[in-house]
Amino acid sequence: MRGAALVAIAATVGNFLQGWDNATIAGAIVYIKNDLNLGTSVEGLVVAMSLIGATAITTCSGAISDWLGRRPMLIISSMLYFVSGLVMLWSPNVYILCIARLLDGFGIGLAVTLVPVYISETAPSEIRGLLNTLPQFSGSGGMFLSYCMVFGMSLMDSPSWRLMLGVLSIPSLLYFALTVFYLPESPRWLVSKGKMLEAKQVLQRLRGREDVSGEMALLVEGLGIGGETSIEEYIIGPADELADSQEPTADKEKIRLYGPEEGLSWVARPVTGRSILGLASRQGSMVNQSVPLMDPLVTLFGSVHEKLPETGSMRSMLFPNFGSMFSTAEPHVKNEHWDEESLQREGEDYVSDAGGGDSDDNLHSPLISRQTTSLEKDMVPPASHGSVLSMRRHSTLVQDAGESVGGTGIGGGWQLAWKWSEREGEDGKKEGGFKRIYLHQEGVPGSRRGSLVSLPGNDMTAEGEFIQAAALVSQPALYSKELLDQSPVGPAMVHPSETASKGPVWAALLDPGVKRALLVGIGIQILQQFSGINGVLYYTPQILEEAGVEVLLSSLGLSSDSASFLISAFTTLLMLPCIAVAMKLMDVSGRRRLLLTTIPVLIVSLIILVFSEIVDMGSVVNAAISTACVIIYFCCFVMGYGPIPNILCSEIFPTRVRGLCIAICALVYWIGDIIITYTLPVMLSSIGLAGIFGIYAVVCLISWVFVFLKVPETKGMPLEVITEFFAVGARQATATKNE
Repeated sequence: MRGAALVAIAATVGNFLQGWDNATIAGAIVYIKNDLNLGTSVEGLVVAMSLIGATAITTCSGAISDWLGRRPMLIISSMLYFVSGLVMLWSPNVYILCIARLLDGFGIGLAVTLVPVYISETAPSEIRGLLNTLPQFSGSGGMFLSYCMVFGMSLMDSPSWRLMLGVLSIPSLLYFALTVFYLPESPRWLVSKGKMLEAKQVLQRLRGREDVSGEMALLVEGLGIGGETSIEEYIIGPADELADSQEPTADKEKIRLYGPEEGLSWVARPVTGRSILGLASRQGSMVNQSVPLMDPLVTLFGSVHEKLPETGSMRSMLFPNFGSMFSTAEPHVKNEHWDEESLQREGEDYVSDAGGGDSDDNLHSPLISRQTTSLEKDMVPPASHGSVLSMRRHSTLVQDAGESVGGTGIGGGWQLAWKWSEREGEDGKKEGGFKRIYLHQEGVPGSRRGSLVSLPGNDMTAEGEFIQAAALVSQPALYSKELLDQSPVGPAMVHPSETASKGPVWAALLDPGVKRALLVGIGIQILQQFSGINGVLYYTPQILEEAGVEVLLSSLGLSSDSASFLISAFTTLLMLPCIAVAMKLMDVSGRRRLLLTTIPVLIVSLIILVFSEIVDMGSVVNAAISTACVIIYFCCFVMGYGPIPNILCSEIFPTRVRGLCIAICALVYWIGDIIITYTLPVMLSSIGLAGIFGIYAVVCLISWVFVFLKVPETKGMPLEVITEFFAVGARQATATKNE
């Protein structure tokens, strides 16, 4: 996972520059207003121009990134940072300075909006939360270093505000070099545009292995939006494993599941009432079914993560090796590519198992086997219509026994498969098609026996191997009704490039699953902005001054401005170790649990701040209590409510509209920031600090209720599975309302 981690670190340089700029302008404005003789309103405009620019660029950044790609937008962001730094270094008057600040805001808006998307689309699901906390860490680190620089320059006889602001161009050059020469394009975006070969090469680089067939298949399936999804339950094993001792059943009840590689298949028998996920979809999870207002979506996600008495964790520990026991041939890897250049195959027959091995269409990752469907046996192979898919044969699911996720695994204990379903048509002929299945193993006592791993070359044999799994079953993303009408042999699916959208898919925003995800994303962004972080930041210098910190620093010979900068540097320094702890916990405790744990601490801190304002306990006691509350508030905020809204928003939307949807959420974030920034002084003069902190405490309480009822746990789950859950949960919520 080192490749994905290094790419994420490089991408977060954009957030580092955002933090750097925020701190620099906070220090430089002290000297700008004196040098240019600015009034209060113009002074506020200079500071706010970057905020205005970020808000403006966010309105179109998502749609453009879905069209052009994530990487080009990050390159543009780095260029805007560089140009704005040079212009600020030169600024002869306030008008040029405002233009430079506007360009700087454009760069900030692109970085803040798209870096979380980029990291989510490149990171393995197991460490996605950790890597997506890096932007918060980088931003705070940039603020700390910038405050240190401003403090150092404030000790000079005549500090230059132009130099303070212009230094931004130096790290922005590093950002530009990294985006141009090091960062790859998002593999999910590449797949959405049909660039399969490039996507495969990027995944191989990010994952550090050659076989990425399972994840390639997952990325293709992630192109779908909407569709009917059902939750089913299976007992799965090799063809000879569902023995009489395992509740024998007629052959007609058995179905064959196909993996992402030819030769990889399983036999499954549908069951009912054994799956925790299936139980949750019908009755609610064991933890949440007694909460009447709990969103079914939260219940479904919770059923994957919760632990049940006597059964242990529901997280899969065996799926990484599941499937290796079905491969009996030696691994055989070919240099096969399925890319947009190979679409024109008119007049050729459907690729056969024997002759299709060297075809450029035959990229093994997102393809479905056609080898054993009974429909094909009754049909004469016609000419191919569009790009019809096939796969390579003979490959194991894992590379070795020690690898945590195999080449065909999709992460988080999930496995991708397909099944063939058919029925009698009106003319008596058989009609059929493939169904996509996301499998999640569920460990129930007595459901496993014998060897669980059997790799080629080992002496271990597979005896009595079977696994109980829940399944999300839906239509494949590339399913084509038009192609099916032409009676092709094999799966009626088209090449991803034929489904690639030329612009934003606005109609997809009306899909129930997407609307539900937007409700979660917009809601948590609004509540985060009104949870009090801006007010506490505004109040911190005053609190520390009352605590005697500024007096102590002044006695050391520091001016009031220098002391203020040093205090700000100290405040941001406190955030860094707390964010580091959050990075560790994000994929262990999870996003939801961190929010539910840290928000109550924010509420208590704000309530104590209200009492410290109302009740006079002596200046020393009040200052000590206020200082402790502010420090605790900062630490808990950056561990939970700071990074998690952006992490969630980058995870819960489908690939085709992810950029568009996260731009909507980011726009709400920036508008909320503007409202808070400009209403804080008015509220301060009308209701005072006690009133402001009281309102913030109420908002935090509402936030906790919102998270508890509406925000699901997404840790460790592939992005495509998350969006599938949102689709299922939205339909269940609609069904519940109609009952």
